[in-house]
Amino acid sequence: MADIHIVREHTLGLAQARKLAFRWAEVAEEKAGLECTYEEGKTSDLVRFERPGASGTLEVTKDRFTLDAQLGLLLGMFKGRIESEIVENLDALLAQKEPLKAFEHGLAVHEAKKAAKHPAKKAAAKKK
Repeated sequence: MADIHIVREHTLGLAQARKLAFRWAEVAEEKAGLECTYEEGKTSDLVRFERPGASGTLEVTKDRFTLDAQLGLLLGMFKGRIESEIVENLDALLAQKEPLKAFEHGLAVHEAKKAAKHPAKKAAAKKK
């Protein structure tokens, strides 16, 4: 198993960070096939996510996002790539004035790159 641990500090406060994390979970379910549960707390929230071969949590506080993920054997071989994409998307989220649009844009770019690498999937997507 491969582990990923990412910490990003922010100045959003809990209410704004909560909104961002909740939307992150929605998009992650839709675009990455993750099954997410959101647990709201008094001083922090916890997003649990999983899919075959991966599971983890995103802890949300007033000043920090902490993502911990465990990758199974197959996905573990791509740990570096997966981790760099998570970091890139999280940093884009926190840097933008409209972070949700940046996150969704990052996912759209990722999906386009994936489709370009796999012509059969690209052709199937066009038929839909």
